[in-house]
Amino acid sequence: MFETIVWATDGSELADRALRPVMELARQNHARIVAVHANELLKGRFGGAPLISDESEMVTKIEGQVEELCELGFTAELKIVSGTHDTADLIVVGTHGWGGFRSAVLGSVAHGLLHDAYCPVLSIPPETRVRATA
Repeated sequence: MFETIVWATDGSELADRALRPVMELARQNHARIVAVHANELLKGRFGGAPLISDESEMVTKIEGQVEELCELGFTAELKIVSGTHDTADLIVVGTHGWGGFRSAVLGSVAHGLLHDAYCPVLSIPPETRVRATA
């Protein structure tokens, strides 16, 4: 069903949490994994400088994760993009799981993907914490 699965990652814990379902889906479907990292750059006078100061460390981390995927037998590659122009059968992304006002004010990559993606999007929420009631 899925030949190419895009793992949208920014190097965060939320993105890392989405990797396990990506691996399982890729294993079940014999699919290729494409780790996609959006390289956000400052425009204008800044001449394309990275928007995030630890961008190179994030890319190094993601490169290591892709290498590990390959060592585990997956067909995997990393693409660093400045937009959405990759073909995929499924996009998997971690999400904060915010809804309502917080999502509207703070924005949401997952929310944007759900509305703009050209293929199905699977959003992986953070771990839920069970609250004890007295």
